[in-house]
This record gives sequence, structure tokens and C-alpha cells, in this order.
Amino acid sequence: MPSREKHPELIPPHGGYQDLKSFQMSEIVFDGTALFCDRFIDRRSRTHDQMVQAARSGKQNIAEGCMASGTSKKTELKLIGVARASLEELLLDFKDYLRQKGLPLWGKDHPQAKKIRALCYNENRSYTTYRPYLEKSAPEIAANTLICVIHQANYLLDQQLRALEKEFLNEGGFTEKLYRARTQMRDLKRKT
Repeated sequence: MPSREKHPELIPPHGGYQDLKSFQMSEIVFDGTALFCDRFIDRRSRTHDQMVQAARSGKQNIAEGCMASGTSKKTELKLIGVARASLEELLLDFKDYLRQKGLPLWGKDHPQAKKIRALCYNENRSYTTYRPYLEKSAPEIAANTLICVIHQANYLLDQQLRALEKEFLNEGGFTEKLYRARTQMRDLKRKT
């Protein structure tokens, strides 16, 4: 009787983006940006739409990339990169807002920035963690809060991209896995 070797799954478990800290932070960015734009930027302006769409793109591309990861590491890498680029665009929009309104941009050592940055260590952080700094605050506080959160999301995405790159270099992509599995199956059949 031929031996039955266990072959690795061709399509590994994928998805699970809701558990990624990068996704969680980008969701906070999206919710906060939508509120900020509704509060401080004319809803009919192109800037309003672009900022909300950039925030949405950050979040959605993480989800889409994670879902595509089972069959395309290349697509996953690309979409996580798009998410990162979208959040960088949004970061510039918030900095532009502050500059154009003559409002200060907090440095990373600003006492309020330190306070906001420390919130990311809350175990169950969510939009509600940042609500006091977004919903009833002045535009300076809301914009700087979102800048802090975007920086944190970008850091997490940079880490995620490095991990994906390393994984791809070590394990290859889906096409390589298909080829290896097919070659193993062909070799196994020849032996029997």
C-alpha cells in the first residue's frame, strides 16, 4: 500500500484582518477622519471626499489584502502597500489643514501627543478610546490626535510589510507552492 504523505495546504488560512492591530488602528483613523471632515471641512468640498476616501482606502486595502493572501502574496503585499500610501496621503492632508489654518502641529514630545500616543497601549482600544479628543474638541486637538493615530497605523503597516516580505522570501508565493505540491504529487505517483 502506498504511503500517504501529508501535503501542506495549498490555500493556507487567511483573512483574520479584524485581529490585526494595523487594521484596528486604520479603522479608528477612518471613523475619526469621517467625523473630523464632517465637523470641520465643507461636505461639498473635494478635500472632504478625498480625506474620507484616503482613510477608507487605508482600512479597506488591509482587509482586501488579507483576504487575497491565501492565493496571492503578491496581491497582499501590493494592497498593504496601497493602504500604507493612502494613510500617508491622509497624514499630509491633516498637516496641510493645520498649516493652512495657522494651527500648531504637535511634535512627538508634545505633552498632549504623548498622552494620545500612550492610548494605543490600551488593551481594548477602539474609536471610543479616542472619542474625547475627536468629537467635542477643537480642530487643533482633533487633527493632531488623528495625526498621532495615523503615525501609529503607519508604523504597524511598515512592520507588517517587512514581515510579509520576509515570509515571501522564505516561503515563496502561491504559484511556487502550487508547483511544489504538483511536483511532489507527481513524484509520489511515480514511486507507486
